[in-house]
Amino acid sequence: MFAREVNPEQLQGMCQNTLIERIGIEFTEIGEDYIKGKMPVDHRTQQPLGLLHGGASVALAETLGSAAVSLTVDPAKQYCVGLEINANHVKSARDGFVYGLAKALHVGKRIQVWEIRITNEADELVCISRITLAVMDKKKG
Repeated sequence: MFAREVNPEQLQGMCQNTLIERIGIEFTEIGEDYIKGKMPVDHRTQQPLGLLHGGASVALAETLGSAAVSLTVDPAKQYCVGLEINANHVKSARDGFVYGLAKALHVGKRIQVWEIRITNEADELVCISRITLAVMDKKKG
């Protein structure tokens, strides 16, 4: 499904000096139709009560979904932008890592929809998210 081959280290290299790097998100695996990553639950990603901040979960979801969709297009001709993201937070996390898995629900010429499941170290669902992205043509000239 992906238009080009990239490994997790290459994706990680594109994230230097960004929010992704600052909160510790790491790409861990890229398959034929999915991307996986992980994020620490620590002082960078917790809210004041010591729980994983919902916004941090959304940042992980958007990072994985956006990275995945970017691999489905030719970057010389197209780019992708987020239109909408939602998240349902179903379980808390206090420490360790959370793990995200992004898989496509719809890959169209102009719109893509990806689902991102975020689980804890016991493989329990922490957050389920869906991101909708637009595929845009680069202007010539």
